[in-house]
Amino acid sequence: MFRRELCKTLENRLKEPRRFIQVLAGPRQVGKTTAVRQVLEGLNMPSHYASADDPSVQSASGIEQQWDIGRLLTKTEGRVTDAVLVLDEIQKIPGWADLVKLLWDRDSAAGLPLKVVILGSSPLLVQKGLGESLAGRFEIIHAVHWSYSEIRDAFGWDDETYIHYGGYPGAAPLVNDPERWMRYISDSLIETTLSRDILLMTRVDKPALLRRMFHLGCEYSGQILSYQKMIGQLQDAGNTTTLAHYLDLLGGAGMVAGIAKFSGNTVRQRGSSPKLQVLNNALVAAHVRRSFESVRNDPELWGRTVESAVGAHILNSVKGSSVEVFYWRDKNREVDFVLRKGECVTAIEVKSGRRKDALNGMDAFSKAFNPGRKILVGGQGIPLSEFLLTPVEFYVD
Repeated sequence: MFRRELCKTLENRLKEPRRFIQVLAGPRQVGKTTAVRQVLEGLNMPSHYASADDPSVQSASGIEQQWDIGRLLTKTEGRVTDAVLVLDEIQKIPGWADLVKLLWDRDSAAGLPLKVVILGSSPLLVQKGLGESLAGRFEIIHAVHWSYSEIRDAFGWDDETYIHYGGYPGAAPLVNDPERWMRYISDSLIETTLSRDILLMTRVDKPALLRRMFHLGCEYSGQILSYQKMIGQLQDAGNTTTLAHYLDLLGGAGMVAGIAKFSGNTVRQRGSSPKLQVLNNALVAAHVRRSFESVRNDPELWGRTVESAVGAHILNSVKGSSVEVFYWRDKNREVDFVLRKGECVTAIEVKSGRRKDALNGMDAFSKAFNPGRKILVGGQGIPLSEFLLTPVEFYVD
């Protein structure tokens, strides 16, 4: 069984006597549907799966019909029993959240033990329905990109292969044919996410700018770039507010995020220049379009790729937790990543072998903020492979 922790979390919640709508949210091709099917196979309760990709489900009446099937499963052999209804890609149906609220509340009032699992993409599912219509009725289980440990166990990759090709399990069997692998990432993942998960489902006034923003994030992953410099790079008259919004959309879709500067001041953090960070290094490799051997033999490019992989691991590892992720820079001194959990602060420096414009700022950061832990990844510090195999919360507890 792959995605063991994800499956275990969902299984445990479905076995609990209390009822919440379980929302399995995350980017495309990270195994959400497969994980749910694995859990359903192991559960000792009847279940029904339906996807809005099926034309018969793509309406309010279609959802009601599927819900009625789930209700029937709770009444077997003259007794009432727990049953599970799974609704996949439900965000494609207009007004789905209000309908789910109505049906859920009816079942709750009737004491019907139907348990509901909803699958979909994070930004659309969370921002369009859950917080407004379904407040207090749901729990989110975050399905993030595959970690190095998951890819290693499934496909036998070493750390360098994972650093270059990233963590899309569907693309993993194609790495021996690099051109085919790149087409798959570009066509089936990047283009589909941009065109279906963002542009068709969210208002975007400048679609071309959003696309260029994505490619800029891949080009500068692991690097700090002010919004003003982004405007210059993108050659667009858009403003910084628009770019920040588009970066939020890309981050919610599991593609490119912006890491804020650590300052101890929330207002200043929000106004800082972001550190661009892809959430799966496959996006960088598809953008660069160079062979694994070519990238590995280019010290500067490989160093940036390593730092990008570390950043992606950190952001995916802490998704859904109370750990906050920042970078820190003061003049020409920099700390690659700063983790904060409550009062605990951890500073992380990545030794990738590439030349950096900024100096190591660990000493300066320590004097200013007195972090509880200081971590060096690579070089004489924690081996890169070990860091990628360890959940990041281990370093902030």
